[in-house]
Amino acid sequence: MATYWDPFQEMDRLMGTLAANTRNAPDMPMDLFREDDHFVLAADLPGIDPGSIDVSCEDRTLTIRAERTPRSSEGRWLLRERTSGTVARQVALGRGLALDHISAVYSDGVLTLTIPVAEEAKPRRIEVSHARSPERTAIEA
Repeated sequence: MATYWDPFQEMDRLMGTLAANTRNAPDMPMDLFREDDHFVLAADLPGIDPGSIDVSCEDRTLTIRAERTPRSSEGRWLLRERTSGTVARQVALGRGLALDHISAVYSDGVLTLTIPVAEEAKPRRIEVSHARSPERTAIEA
């Protein structure tokens, strides 16, 4: 049975523990999955100005930060559940990812990051050659 290594597993476990200890859902819910030779991270950022989105990667920590501008109203608020201000999430990245090739697209309120697996981390087949047995030579006595 092959063992599958997921560079996000420990961070996911930690985030699950932290989320279980809070009553509110995160301001930036995420999905993360692997598709062939890359990972896809989709973060919900509805109502965010696309110009305020900042994605950075430093020392194997991916940081997503964005600004949600508060909606002003002349009237009296009856219910106000939508948060405003800065939202941010950090994800610890494991080894074996091509951090210099991460791409990001923001569309319909969803930020999608594509994180490729590094070439050196991709599985490869190693050819096994068959060594010939040495030829026997006759020894004359």
